[in-house]
Amino acid sequence: MKLLWEMFFTFFKIGLFSIGGGYAIIPMIHEQVVLTYHWLSAQEFTDIITISQMTPGPLAINTSTFVGMRVGGIAGALCATAGCICMGVVISCGLYRMFSRFSGSAYFAEILKGLKASSLGLIASAAVIILCLAFFGGAAASTGSLELRAVLIFLVTLVISRKFKLNPVLLMILAGVLGAVLY
Repeated sequence: MKLLWEMFFTFFKIGLFSIGGGYAIIPMIHEQVVLTYHWLSAQEFTDIITISQMTPGPLAINTSTFVGMRVGGIAGALCATAGCICMGVVISCGLYRMFSRFSGSAYFAEILKGLKASSLGLIASAAVIILCLAFFGGAAASTGSLELRAVLIFLVTLVISRKFKLNPVLLMILAGVLGAVLY
């Protein structure tokens, strides 16, 4: 029972501070799930983030559900997911009212600019975490531990995405095939 409450409150905090949503929240989830509570290894976390990206729905909710299921079964999945969405719903309702009331305010526009900038920083932090986990397998970043196959898959996917604007689902299938061939 203690574990279920820990998961609820952990994901409650994550939901409360998930300004920017999506990729911006990955560093906080990583800190709580891998570094603080040790519910997952760095590799398991990377796998869950990958699965969360491939499944429909918001990243934070998918991740909380997968982590909860992995650590506490169905009850864990329900507690972690409920914790994650609880404050988001309350904050969204409050922000809707505030936005409706102050949308013409110059101060409100400046606040939104600041939030956009902080979200960008959080997204960049998430990118660094994911790149290090993928390229170095969670090991300390050193050239000896660089996973060249992962770098190759990343570069091929990046080039095809930018140059040919290929559908992301097809890119994921391509990356999966490359992974199966190279690994």
